[in-house]
Amino acid sequence: RPRPDLGPLFYEPTLLADVPEDATCFGEETFGPVVSIYPVESVDEAIARANDTEYGLNSSVFAASDAEGEAIAARLRTGTVNVGEGYVAGWGSVAGPMGGMGASGVGRRHGDEGLLKYTEAQTVATQRVMHMGGPLFLPRGRWQKLLAPATDAMRLLPGR
Repeated sequence: RPRPDLGPLFYEPTLLADVPEDATCFGEETFGPVVSIYPVESVDEAIARANDTEYGLNSSVFAASDAEGEAIAARLRTGTVNVGEGYVAGWGSVAGPMGGMGASGVGRRHGDEGLLKYTEAQTVATQRVMHMGGPLFLPRGRWQKLLAPATDAMRLLPGR
């Protein structure tokens, strides 16, 4: 039902059943207070149907126990899986990475992964013992003849 008191695009939370496969809300992400219900015969079928999409933002698992819910959650391809509730536990887990999988979301936020997305890795390597140009007291031609055997001998150093 529309909620014009909140604005022209607001609706009350809605449960949908018997949604045909050609309906937009069957195969597309739906943002809003809408849940489509699809009866299944087994947990395996539920997981297969939940993963049969290019999207994967958030999912919820309600099971007989937290352990069973967590085992099911590990098989779902979504950025966040809430066990035993709809959204609050995942949303409140600010130390864990948040974001979707597949075509959902725009990367990660929160946790190490959320911070690291703003960084760019760089390797800075410095010769510790001797630069590749060789020691200043040795003629360059002599150094070039010694370089390959010296490099090969480095594999014998401890910690290599």
